Amino acid sequence: MTSEVRILPATAERFDDVAVMVGPKNPGANVCWCLSHRLPAKVHRELQGTERRDAMLELCSRDVAPGVLAYVGDEVVGWAAVAPRAELPVARSRKILPVDDLPVWSIICVRVRPGHRGQGVSHALVGGAAEYARTNGAPAVEAYPVDNRGEKVDLTMAFVGVRSVFEAAGFEMVATTDAVAGGFPRVVVRRTFA
Repeated sequence: MTSEVRILPATAERFDDVAVMVGPKNPGANVCWCLSHRLPAKVHRELQGTERRDAMLELCSRDVAPGVLAYVGDEVVGWAAVAPRAELPVARSRKILPVDDLPVWSIICVRVRPGHRGQGVSHALVGGAAEYARTNGAPAVEAYPVDNRGEKVDLTMAFVGVRSVFEAAGFEMVATTDAVAGGFPRVVVRRTFA
């Protein structure tokens, strides 16, 4: 299936597809819009209803998109958020510490639509997000997935990804963390570009 998956930047022109992947069914609902791990906590808490939509639209309107979208045919089936670590709250985390001073990019969310899970979409998203970071000058890209050792991960916490998917995309574990998601420890995985 992964050969049928196309990965494209989440630009303003594709904002309707971004909304399908990270927006609520009710436009005024206070849901994440994949902003909770992108914005400082205070700013995130202050955004209400459609302000969240507007904040994501502003991110998608920048020269560098806030992530990538996965398509099968013309249907959007997945999302991966990726950005320079220095721009994200994880840069200030006390539980996920920097490995070194390299200005890495971070993949902070991977989401696949129901009906398309278990078909290789997350693998395509991780590889596509890494490639997007590389083409935008990243010397390396990191992620902070759970090390679930093959055990089932609760879908509400699966957005951080699982270690095996990243390793299949050429990432290597470079550090442990004090962070936990869904009862599993999170690790730092990294793919460095030549």
